[in-house]
Amino acid sequence: VQLQASGGGSVQTGGSLTLSCAASGRTFSTYNAGWFRQAPGKEREFVAAINWSGSSTDYADSVKGRFTISRDNAKNTMYLQMNSLKPEDTAVYYCAADECFPCHVLMVVPAEYDYWGQGTLVTVSS
Repeated sequence: VQLQASGGGSVQTGGSLTLSCAASGRTFSTYNAGWFRQAPGKEREFVAAINWSGSSTDYADSVKGRFTISRDNAKNTMYLQMNSLKPEDTAVYYCAADECFPCHVLMVVPAEYDYWGQGTLVTVSS
């Protein structure tokens, strides 16, 4: 499967952005998927994950209550709605897919994901 992330940009503190991850190739609807981010000089970190059907989600504590992950399998697309953005949310955001079906556990470690998008930059200014 090929993943294409988009929707990044520059916003001020408190602003909102919605990231999209469009999938092509093999059946994305059977994969768990997630968003990760990497700030300059830091390791890639987990942001949010969603199971193949969209019925289960998980979030990093740092984004819980502000970010919402969702997916539309009919469109082979996953989303990350980001509200109340903070400067510390500044990073390159990556979408990823876990080729495991059926999988009941959402992975939070980058190494558990099999496919990655190219990343989209989110910059939050104070």
